[in-house]
Amino acid sequence: MMDSEGALPQVQEIEQEGVGGGTNKKMEVKNETKKKKKKRSSYFPRFGCFRIEHDASGGGFDIEVVDESGQRPTPTHLIIMINGLVGSAQNWKFAAKQFLKRYPEDTIVHCSERNSSMLTFDGVDVMGDRLAEEVISVIKRHPSVQKISFVGHSLGGLVARYAIAKLYGRDISMELPQGNGHCESQISDQECHDRKYEGKIAGLEPINFITSATPHLGSRGHKQVPMFCGFYSLEKAVSRVAGVFGKTGKHLFLTDRDNGKPPLLLQMVHDSEDIKFLSALRSFKRRVAYANVLYDQLVGWSTSSIRRRKELPKRQHLSRHEKYPHIVNVETTKSTSVADEVPDESKVSSGSSKLDYEEEMIKSLTTMSWDRIDVSFSGSMQKILAHSTIQVKTYRINSDGADVIQHMIDNFQI
Repeated sequence: MMDSEGALPQVQEIEQEGVGGGTNKKMEVKNETKKKKKKRSSYFPRFGCFRIEHDASGGGFDIEVVDESGQRPTPTHLIIMINGLVGSAQNWKFAAKQFLKRYPEDTIVHCSERNSSMLTFDGVDVMGDRLAEEVISVIKRHPSVQKISFVGHSLGGLVARYAIAKLYGRDISMELPQGNGHCESQISDQECHDRKYEGKIAGLEPINFITSATPHLGSRGHKQVPMFCGFYSLEKAVSRVAGVFGKTGKHLFLTDRDNGKPPLLLQMVHDSEDIKFLSALRSFKRRVAYANVLYDQLVGWSTSSIRRRKELPKRQHLSRHEKYPHIVNVETTKSTSVADEVPDESKVSSGSSKLDYEEEMIKSLTTMSWDRIDVSFSGSMQKILAHSTIQVKTYRINSDGADVIQHMIDNFQI
């Protein structure tokens, strides 16, 4: 049976509104489009339906699988998906379903909603704080989870980087029911605490940190926003009025200097006593950056793939992947030596006007390994929507990005 959102099996979708309040349930069963049922491929798992729980506090929704007997599995891997500027939880609905179709018993997917629409103008830090609290609320609802991964699109990738730093090593044991890997009684409480939270995100083992068209280096100059066509005068003018996009605009254009501190994105490539941005990111087993080579008018290739422009592959050397037609280059980089003289926090805080912010961020972020996946929708009618198509924001108009999502799933570590 084919689903309306791609060549995938028929599912039932159960939506529960206001979880915790016990109100308003509705069930929508997708009708068969053909009378004769096709034999189900062994590639797809045997499950009955998706179960969607909406957070009564407006914190997005969880999607999990209920099997054919009506039983719910006990997932151990929590996947958090975060939308971009002026986005919503619905933007990740297609991808979330594909993850569950591939890993129905192991995963539960939460599509974040607390930073949607106009709330995305509040600033990366405010949004990151909200996301961190949202993640904790999800963990409380699903005490069986032991691992955690993040998937962020555009601005959502930066928000995720801030949130994981807030959750890094955080002791939430008093907030949770027994579960999430509690310790054996024969060891001391302090040893239990240290073992449980060392190198973890909210007490969970960090596995995949994936971003898609995320401006890791900000949007300041250097053709980081392609719609400005590389005109320095235009880029400079826009950076001066970045405040029209709220606090978020100042963060993206690195024009914020709150209380004499360096721009937030620059702070986010270092550890401080208060918050461990770099350690949190380094704690994940995998870090992946999907980037549009062309046609993304909002986020440039360099900033989304964390490369210097001279390091970008030559376009004539790019070739389409046989299985994933819009993947044109896959590059796994090893971490650089910490001895590469990444400036410490005290030097960054000096606010030197001669400091190259972009170089600073690249040096620090590449002290850990990254998988860089270059994407091109050249030849596609959807190429002018590349920024949304790479995410499959809306299947009907962004369906060409489905192979990018499949690549993400096929290489996902469970």
